Amino acid sequence: MSAQQLDGRVSAWGRPVIDFHCHFPVPEEFTPDADAAYAAANGAEKLAKLRDDWRWYQEQWWTAYGFPFPEDIEPPEDVQRTRWEAEIESAQLDAVVFVTGGGNAQLARIVAPSPRMVGFAHHDPFAPGAADELRRAVVDDGMRGYKLIAPALRGPIDHPDLRPVWAAAEELGIPVLVHFGPLDGGGGTAWHENISPLRLHDVAKAFTYVPFVIPHFGCGYPRELLHLAWACRNVHVDTSGNNEWIRWMPYELTVADLFRRFYETVGPERILFGSDSASFPRGLARKYYDTQFAAVAEVGIPDSDLSLIFHDNAARLLKLPTVGATSSAGEADGAR
Repeated sequence: MSAQQLDGRVSAWGRPVIDFHCHFPVPEEFTPDADAAYAAANGAEKLAKLRDDWRWYQEQWWTAYGFPFPEDIEPPEDVQRTRWEAEIESAQLDAVVFVTGGGNAQLARIVAPSPRMVGFAHHDPFAPGAADELRRAVVDDGMRGYKLIAPALRGPIDHPDLRPVWAAAEELGIPVLVHFGPLDGGGGTAWHENISPLRLHDVAKAFTYVPFVIPHFGCGYPRELLHLAWACRNVHVDTSGNNEWIRWMPYELTVADLFRRFYETVGPERILFGSDSASFPRGLARKYYDTQFAAVAEVGIPDSDLSLIFHDNAARLLKLPTVGATSSAGEADGAR
């Protein structure tokens, strides 16, 4: 992202918005290694069936939301950037954070021309030199955070080998966004040694200056995320996604319920709005925006706190200079 200051412009939803969680669309981002390992162990025919099962689940929610199906072949990155720039301008967003995008170097190249696009490093923390790569991505490429998918890691997220990576994040003063819970939605991964947010407990305790952000309200593990946030003041939550997982909980739950409970416990300073927008032709998932704005209205969250959730918390964690911010994001990350 360029050095241009954000101007706090008013979005299509009536207030300044930084979308803290989007994905720049690239082919085969998340599971090619896992797919290859599964095929080697169980055969290509079973892998094809798993992919068909996954597609069936995805088509259910794409249809339910009235979304067009994603393109089978992703266009070149310059085409995708132009599309995203148009989406950002159409919705008048202050900024969009792409937490993945085909690797650090590619994402850095994609977001560099745009004053309203932010990129996160998203390389394997178990890879040799991962801590140095994080430093390089932030210092040289301008990445402003680090994104991990815990159920896709090759080992436990609290493994001692990862301490240099956490130390680098702490040294750099960047947020670390970690996905826990089911991966890839219905038909995806529902069990892994890193499935629960509580697996981060000892890491968050040891690296207390790192702002850890857990997306999707915990993605099937809201109780565990609440316990983690209770124990660790440096743990934040993002609201992104269709939150389809709430349909599979054994008790009644709504997006408004989630906003209410996290707002009443961790407080507005540790909640960040996101949409999990990714593929085209859908583009910006405006229905997710509509759902979340309706939810916070139902809960009755005050305007000053909405400014924190939808804009100012992200600007603070990302260290984005802001002109005309709607309110102060505050210094404390504490629970109420």
